[in-house]
Amino acid sequence: MKAKHKKTNNFLKKLMYHYRILVINDDTYEEKLSFKLNRLNVFVFTGLFAFFLIVLTTVLIAFTPIRTYIPGYTAPGLRSKAVHLQIKTDSLEQALQLNSFYLNQLKKVLNNEITMEEFNRNYNKKVFNPDTLKLAPGKMDSLLRQEVEQREQFKVKQQKNTLSYNFTPPVKGIVVNGFDTGIKHYGVDVALQKGTPVKSIANGRVIFADWSADTGNTIIIKHPNNIVSIYKHNKKLLRQVGDLVQEGEAIAISGNSGEKTTGPHLHFELWIKETPVNPVDFINFNQ
Repeated sequence: MKAKHKKTNNFLKKLMYHYRILVINDDTYEEKLSFKLNRLNVFVFTGLFAFFLIVLTTVLIAFTPIRTYIPGYTAPGLRSKAVHLQIKTDSLEQALQLNSFYLNQLKKVLNNEITMEEFNRNYNKKVFNPDTLKLAPGKMDSLLRQEVEQREQFKVKQQKNTLSYNFTPPVKGIVVNGFDTGIKHYGVDVALQKGTPVKSIANGRVIFADWSADTGNTIIIKHPNNIVSIYKHNKKLLRQVGDLVQEGEAIAISGNSGEKTTGPHLHFELWIKETPVNPVDFINFNQ
């Protein structure tokens, strides 16, 4: 017990020991500055400094915009802006419902379902159940939505040969695979021997002539009246991008290039006004 009490006294004495810190000129050894302190002063000063830092940090976070740079805090006024926008949204919804009600009642007047007096009386009340409004799209709306959906889903419509076109067959052979938009086969496959000349169906300009992994050597020609012809799986291309070609002019040599092929043939596509059409409706490959 005495040993423990002695250690405590020694610790307290060490806390009260005085130390002096001197700042001396290294050249003249002249004393410039001195500090007299003990360990207890150091502990008290360190504690007060840490407390001051904590208080300062708390004040900065609580009362200054600096807190917005800390993850989890929102910008000042953001909540009030959100509430204001919510109120405006509710107001717009109510205005939309009122306009819908107005248009619905106006339709009834035009269809002789209600009189103008009833229209004014119902509208002036401005009391209605939004669930009873007939907001279903009309015929024109449905047609427009259907057209947009088809464009977004890249659906294609088959175009019949209602126009008069006089195309030269690119090759002569047997059509082994026909035109089928259901499986996205937008052309026909004509069986051929390797080395058969492939001809342009009409006058035009080459807009693509290159090799791809799926279709091999492919050439695409744009013709007048927004008509495009496509020739795939060739062994060799005879024309380059930008070349002008004449109807019946050889533009490629048939082959079996590309991964999506099972034998020598020509895959031919015909697009009119950006829509794929069945080439058989326009071209006789048996001539």
